[in-house]
Amino acid sequence: MTTWQGWQHFATTPPPAPPEPGAPPRSTEERLAYHSAFVTVRTPVIDTLATSVRTLMILGRHQTTTARPSLIVTGPAAAGKTTALLHVGRTCHLAHTHRNPTPPGSAHAQVPVAYVLVPPGATAKTLATEFARYLGIPVTTRMTQAQITDAVCHTYQQAGVRLVLIDEIHRLNPRTTTGAQTADLLKDLTERIGATFVYAGIDVTTTALFSGVRGAQLAGRASLIECGPLPARHGTHEPFKELITGLEDALDLNTHRPGTPRHAAYLHQRTAGQIGSLTRLVRQAAITAILDGTEKITKTLLDSVRLDHLAEQHHRPTPAPTRARTRRP
Repeated sequence: MTTWQGWQHFATTPPPAPPEPGAPPRSTEERLAYHSAFVTVRTPVIDTLATSVRTLMILGRHQTTTARPSLIVTGPAAAGKTTALLHVGRTCHLAHTHRNPTPPGSAHAQVPVAYVLVPPGATAKTLATEFARYLGIPVTTRMTQAQITDAVCHTYQQAGVRLVLIDEIHRLNPRTTTGAQTADLLKDLTERIGATFVYAGIDVTTTALFSGVRGAQLAGRASLIECGPLPARHGTHEPFKELITGLEDALDLNTHRPGTPRHAAYLHQRTAGQIGSLTRLVRQAAITAILDGTEKITKTLLDSVRLDHLAEQHHRPTPAPTRARTRRP
């Protein structure tokens, strides 16, 4: 998805959907593929991000003198940051192309959204090259960073990019010389490309990204959206149980009876409320249930699934402290 062709395929391909009532049963291979991809269940973070992006795009539509306001999605690993980013990006892409269809016979497709990953050890030139690669802008080894940046800004403006999604932003460290130059490049791009920028990264507020003068500039322009673990209860709502219900309703298993929400407390403790860990657990359990022929998810099956190390470390009970024995004289 870090090239326009890949992003367009992602955005225009219908996402996986649960079986329709009364539809003929799908084959084993089709159901395995379905649970491998699976659905994206809307979460509070997705709703908040979608509303914020829509508002900021309108707010910055006619702003030309300074950089447009931006957003940063932050949180721990497996909290659903990238999922939320991609979901909102796809929605924006489809809404824009629906409102502004490409004229018949036009050789240039519309490019409303760009998705870029910050490369490991990013320098200003390598990041500018990633922006260029997304739209297939030719880059040679002899080109300077300034030349690549000029080509990127001109082409992005000509293509009509309105939303720029930048993932893995925590890889930047403005305290180093290369990191500072890369942060300056992002500031330059936000001022020269007429688009709303949305960043995503792991625990951004604890990194060097907000430190120093450059960090203060970013913090002064970007709103923060926290993407943390879902609480078991929030007021009168039970967001984690609602997420489980949404995932369970999407299952395509022959003999599974809905009822996983009754294991909500166990699942919350098992996954620490992390959306990524929960969806992985449900997907793996569903695939295992198809392969072993049971066609249902039980607590015993959930217990047998090995999750990511972070979730397993959280789930593993802390051993009780042992008392030192004292010998009698």
